[in-house]
Amino acid sequence: MMSAMAIDSVVVRQRVEDLDAAVPFYEELTGSTASRFGFAGVDLASVGPFLLFAGPDEAVRRVAGVAATLAVADLDAAVEGAEAEGAEVVMPVQPTPNGRRAVLRHPHGGVYEYVGP
Repeated sequence: MMSAMAIDSVVVRQRVEDLDAAVPFYEELTGSTASRFGFAGVDLASVGPFLLFAGPDEAVRRVAGVAATLAVADLDAAVEGAEAEGAEVVMPVQPTPNGRRAVLRHPHGGVYEYVGP
């Protein structure tokens, strides 16, 4: 059985057609200021617990194929623990503009991005 792995927060992903139009709504909803960035041909905005993204269909498929982002305190330990319990590494740990990430498919089919130090 997997030892308790602390998930610090969950980020919900939402594709939008027009990032510029969507950001003000989510800033008002959350009381947070958006942090905007680009990654792999996709325009993104992190606003509170939401990760908004827009771009060409081909580029956003990679982002849309992940159910949610799970922030963890120890990325390497989280990946190792999940693998030990049957998760499959879809994308190994790698650096990103905002830290480090890995993508795993859980034993019951859900695909999640893990982020952390």
